[in-house]
Amino acid sequence: MPNLPAHDVADLGLAAEGKARIEWADRSMPVLARIRERFAAEQPLAGQTVAACLHVTTETANLMRTLKAGGADVTLVASNPLSTQDATAAALVAEYGISVFAIRGEDNATYYRHIDAALDLDPTITMDDGCDLVNRLHGERPDQANKVLAGTEETTTGVIRLRAMEKAGALRYPIIAVNDTPTKHLFDNRFGTGQSTIDGILRATNVLLAGKTVVVAGYGYCGRGVAARASGHGASVIVTEVDPIRALEATMEGYRVMPMAEAVRLGDIFVTVTGNTSILRAEHFEQMRDGAIVANSGHFDVEIDIPALEKLSVARREVRRNAEEFELGDGRRIVLLAQGRLVNLGAAEGHPAAVMDMSFADQALTAEWLVGSAGDLDARVHDVPIDIDAEVARVKLASMGRAIDTLTPEQSHYLSSYDIGT
Repeated sequence: MPNLPAHDVADLGLAAEGKARIEWADRSMPVLARIRERFAAEQPLAGQTVAACLHVTTETANLMRTLKAGGADVTLVASNPLSTQDATAAALVAEYGISVFAIRGEDNATYYRHIDAALDLDPTITMDDGCDLVNRLHGERPDQANKVLAGTEETTTGVIRLRAMEKAGALRYPIIAVNDTPTKHLFDNRFGTGQSTIDGILRATNVLLAGKTVVVAGYGYCGRGVAARASGHGASVIVTEVDPIRALEATMEGYRVMPMAEAVRLGDIFVTVTGNTSILRAEHFEQMRDGAIVANSGHFDVEIDIPALEKLSVARREVRRNAEEFELGDGRRIVLLAQGRLVNLGAAEGHPAAVMDMSFADQALTAEWLVGSAGDLDARVHDVPIDIDAEVARVKLASMGRAIDTLTPEQSHYLSSYDIGT
């Protein structure tokens, strides 16, 4: 295959399969397709070099196609060693001429070597999912960071890191928190994570959820989604939280709320979605039932203390693909899914394309906006402009055949006035 862009993928022979899967996802991404058509005509990203550190999935592939259609020079690397779809990576290189450095299951050294490959191209725009690329840029290449126009961040964990960098005065260029815009977190985090997490658990275990007790650690938007989908399958849901407002909300929505120290004695399946470290620890494993299943849908593999589980174990074996059983000293068994990494991507295919359509439309339109606006932004974390969010919602509704009302002149006046009483 001559004239291919720079790449490091598992097998270019998978390109035809990947192309078919990318095209299948594209059918459920009409908002992004509409943006791609306009980008191809207007070239709003001409002259920009984009380094994207995202999950290498079919949905991401359609975002990369859109950025390239807009005139950008695009390089994609994985934001998680276990989330890459090798067929998708191959197709992006061989069928669409986009540089990709990503191999499913790559080790830590390869993971960062791939990030460095993207940074070697001197990006003007970064797109991150978890802040690893931005951290690498700031930590290892601070002079280069000063030359970046702007960036975007896709996930909660990354935004948390970026806000910490901003607070410390360490952030060197403006970054837009795409994760925080409503058409991303209200749908991607809740409906996407909810469905794809359950999908990953079922693919890895084929367990019947009905009648089981599912413990959801964290009741942010991702936790809300997981709890709702598990409940819909007939499971009894327990929520653990550190935030009293979220805990109260979970209680009002009908879930049992208690500390993890109590929940571990009741749960059959545990899902961590907090974005924090060491949610399930040695003292929890010691109290779990025989056959307990533990999974993580937080961005990094730190929510389940795997070294502690290993230390407690006398034997371990793979019982199914993406399911590893740890036998404890007293004979109890605990099953860890997807190596403690994102179960929805490690054991399944991630979010459905229909929900990623909105998240990646936000990414594409934000990149376009940044080209003209980044020079006016301070080096801190910014929100997506409300006009972009509203446009994505309008187009998504139209693609679904849904119409909404508009305010009458009288209603607009009423909402904007202060002199109309009872």
